[in-house]
Amino acid sequence: MMRQFDGDRLIIASHNAGKIREIGALLEPFGIAVSSVAELGYEEPEETEDTFAGNARIKAHAAAQASGLPALADDSGLMVDALNGQPGVYTADWAETGNGRDFMMAMTKVNDLVAASGASAPHSAQFRCTLCLAWPDGHDELFEGIVGGHLVWPIRGEGGFGFDPMFLPEGEQETFGEMDPAHKHAMSHRADAFAKLVAGCFDR
Repeated sequence: MMRQFDGDRLIIASHNAGKIREIGALLEPFGIAVSSVAELGYEEPEETEDTFAGNARIKAHAAAQASGLPALADDSGLMVDALNGQPGVYTADWAETGNGRDFMMAMTKVNDLVAASGASAPHSAQFRCTLCLAWPDGHDELFEGIVGGHLVWPIRGEGGFGFDPMFLPEGEQETFGEMDPAHKHAMSHRADAFAKLVAGCFDR
């Protein structure tokens, strides 16, 4: 039996403005007051695990312990079949520079490596997301979401964030970077995981 969320305030364990926006929009219908660790001035813990679940747990538990409130963390990334699942849990790391994250550089790196692999198009990929809802007493619940699709190059669209402009979801004509945010929120890997979270912990 999953633990039910029965509070009215939740901490989002992320410093990523795009993720905070998306998760905030998904939580809005539940009337839950949301704060992020960035707003509260908490430092990001080091992500030392090699799975999405492991890193989501680190972030959620750190925020729950620091705030004394339930915390929701997301760890997500792009897994490219031609690259044996890379960049995976290191998706954000591929964009790191000395001056912040450069996702245009990261998308170019992915495209160059896929081209060098010799794999034939279409180049299938998945966005995966694991959500961890953690309580200050150490309990947590995990939920995984996946959306399949393939890569496009050149990139398309200026919306979304991260690798969105190079990812075309299955059955769609627009990349996540071109898509209306409401449409993306309804079908993304994060939305898939969030629907499972709601069914498990929020439906009362």
